[in-house]
Amino acid sequence: MRLEDLGQKVAVVTGAASGIGRATALGLAAAGARVFVADIDDAGGPKTCAAIEERGGGADFIHLDVSDEASIEAAATEVLGRGQPPAIVVNAAGWDRFELFLDNSLEFMDRIIRLNLLGPVKLTRAFLPAMVEARGGKIVNVASDAGRVGSTGETVYAGAKGGVIAFTKSLARELAAYGINVNCVCPGPTDTPLFRSLPEKMQAALTRAIPLRRLAKPEEVADAILFFSSSGSDFITGQVLSVSGGLTMAG
Repeated sequence: MRLEDLGQKVAVVTGAASGIGRATALGLAAAGARVFVADIDDAGGPKTCAAIEERGGGADFIHLDVSDEASIEAAATEVLGRGQPPAIVVNAAGWDRFELFLDNSLEFMDRIIRLNLLGPVKLTRAFLPAMVEARGGKIVNVASDAGRVGSTGETVYAGAKGGVIAFTKSLARELAAYGINVNCVCPGPTDTPLFRSLPEKMQAALTRAIPLRRLAKPEEVADAILFFSSSGSDFITGQVLSVSGGLTMAG
């Protein structure tokens, strides 16, 4: 993988206070990118920045609620106000709660869709004019294999993530003329705080179902995101890559 080309490039990573987003921010910074750590978590975000700086990298924390349009616009204004458009945008923020569809309230469904689908759509839109003007960049959306094959107890979440996959493919077609690559990473069960919030029996059952017999590490999902952020993926766009230990071998 060729990551040396990330030196001095600006990267925006949402959901970077923990889990996959944090691992991605650390990886991009290690490759030389200047990372904007964007998250609603005002305690965890600065900790990610501190970890980056301890390793010799550069990072800035931005408070961001991807379900709020004003927050998205404020974050974009702050980043773009630094004078350099992002070369890399990673939409890693997400949230879910396991619950059967018949038990979902309308408020819950609305929250899932606003955060997991409309959040990436609106965040991407906020940065696109500057990226189009610069005629280049990488957009990496983090969806889920739930959006590819479905998942009991995650029906609306799966629908939202399926929307992210379709959004990725369509946007990749529109932006190819500007030299902007758009790709999607679909994690399977991953050892994140969200996964560890599940009942232990469910955690064990999901782990047993994985052919490689273990959860993904956040860093392993981040490796796929880093590939799509690098020059090694310059001729790849509109693609969906599962990182699931073989759990979802969908075509």
